[in-house]
Amino acid sequence: MKEQSEQQNRKGAFLVVVIPAYNEEMTISEVISRVPRHIAGISEVRVLVVDDGSTDRTRELALAAGAAVMTHRVNRGVGSAYRTGVEKALAMGADIIVNMDADGQFNPADIPTLIGPILRGEAGFVTASRFKDPALVPDMSPVRLWGNRMMSRLISRITGWRLHDVSCGFRACSRDVALSLNLWGAFTYTQETFLDLAFKGVEPVEIPLVVRGEREHGKSRVARNLWSYGHRAFLIIMRAYRDYWPWNFFSRLAFASFAIAACLGGFVLYWRITHKSFSPHLWSGFVGGFFAMMGMFCLLMGLVGEMLKSIRLNQERMLYYLRKRHFEKLGNESGANGERQGVDE
Repeated sequence: MKEQSEQQNRKGAFLVVVIPAYNEEMTISEVISRVPRHIAGISEVRVLVVDDGSTDRTRELALAAGAAVMTHRVNRGVGSAYRTGVEKALAMGADIIVNMDADGQFNPADIPTLIGPILRGEAGFVTASRFKDPALVPDMSPVRLWGNRMMSRLISRITGWRLHDVSCGFRACSRDVALSLNLWGAFTYTQETFLDLAFKGVEPVEIPLVVRGEREHGKSRVARNLWSYGHRAFLIIMRAYRDYWPWNFFSRLAFASFAIAACLGGFVLYWRITHKSFSPHLWSGFVGGFFAMMGMFCLLMGLVGEMLKSIRLNQERMLYYLRKRHFEKLGNESGANGERQGVDE
């Protein structure tokens, strides 16, 4: 990572700022115009807007503001928009990729601070944190604040890292880390990213930054239905946890099943000893036996999952090198043409 950073600093790194957007005509022009074009250690800055099926003038205004635009014909979700943006940024030859929302809650002037650890070779992934510094906690509803903290605690427990904010969309990564990311969630990407990084041993850096707590225009799609967002994000997290750490996931389910089986079995045995009969609680023994079998099944799934995990590790390693070769080829082709890789719809 440090060698890559030294090479970037000698020639100046190419930065692509990815902005997923859905019906953000009120703010997109201002956000693009505020992205700094001259940053120490950066040779070129480009803005890439991923229009996720907007029905307003987001695309036209983004083009008018000087951004390159990728367009989804239909709304696919911010997770899909993020993946599209990262893939296109890599194809453009980006050395560093910054992701930020289009609603104006993040300050583009903070981009130099955000990418600082990457330029210095201290980190491969950096995220803004709204909660690491208590003095910078933005104004938001108690429910949103509680939900963010619960998500951070859950991800921290799974990864073993002390994370304060896993839901902030203002983040930066090096080209090497972007090539290794393998995300699947269409609805969101924020929490899943940390699990993928932990699986690959890439520890993120959190930088406390001032972030606006509420949108100036319109209403967040997340804020419109916090419980739906929490439920869908939780399912994405659990699927990732199952795939990355199958033994941990299934052994916990097995422990819970065995605990229920022991309680039910112990109860029916106690009843048999004290009342000389299984009736009328014979059902407890059958249900307890069912949970005992479920526990054994979960342990078996955990063992199989660990074997599949070994295969996945090899596949992800091969995928990384295939991506690297693919995007290097695209970069060489665009370099031969004397210009950066363009952006198509």
